[in-house]
Amino acid sequence: MKITASNGGGFAGITRFHEVDTAVSPAGPALEAALAAAQFFAAPVAGEPEAIGADLSRWTITVDSGGRRHSVSFAEDGSPGSQRWRGLLDSILAA
Repeated sequence: MKITASNGGGFAGITRFHEVDTAVSPAGPALEAALAAAQFFAAPVAGEPEAIGADLSRWTITVDSGGRRHSVSFAEDGSPGSQRWRGLLDSILAA
């Protein structure tokens, strides 16, 4: 399973990209379990209506697994929709 997390936005306009292959990462089994617990493949592409603000960073998490590809995007605005994905994002970035 290949997981990518990318972001952009915010005042500085800095972009980040992080990629994890769960087959080779020590964190792989935990990430796969977290994706299953979050029902990632059943989630809508956008968590909630886009928050407005030039200073907000926006993330997209994409997972490729067994011929399936799904992405979820959210703004780091502290909303319940973004909090749902923040823990998963932190795990991906730590892997």
